[in-house]
Amino acid sequence: MAQFSPYQLFGLKPTYAVDLKRLESAYQAAMLKVHPDRFADRSAAERRVAEQWSTRINEAYQLLKNPVKRAAWLCEAAGHPLESETNTRMPADFLMTQIEWREALESADGNKDKIAALRAETETVWRETEERLARALDGSADWTAAVDLTRRLMFIGRFLEEVTHAEKNN
Repeated sequence: MAQFSPYQLFGLKPTYAVDLKRLESAYQAAMLKVHPDRFADRSAAERRVAEQWSTRINEAYQLLKNPVKRAAWLCEAAGHPLESETNTRMPADFLMTQIEWREALESADGNKDKIAALRAETETVWRETEERLARALDGSADWTAAVDLTRRLMFIGRFLEEVTHAEKNN
């Protein structure tokens, strides 16, 4: 199987800003080409290759749909890995924000209004961070900023999952 970037697979330009409707259309078209029904009467080898392409298409689609995974891929493809497993350093201001959010979530103690306010604040920071990330990746190719902002988005995304969990459990 030839090595393609997820962008090449769908005929998209490798940018952070992705037209999700165009991505969805390209995904559907690609999946139609390798759908198992089209290969039911083919050899086992051809069915296996179709399954491999189906897997690759699904993985590429999931990567490009996810803003954090997409940004991480762009950084790594440009030679700027996130090193999120080994490098946990973050700027002090962002560490303080993390602490404040966690304390606010804990002290909300199931209060739906407090949790909703925390979600709204966190989602605002997510959008602002994502806008800055788009400028760093698509505008200025500022890889240092892009890596930092991607790592921030990773944290914010995980924290929003915790907020969702708190909402469901109250």
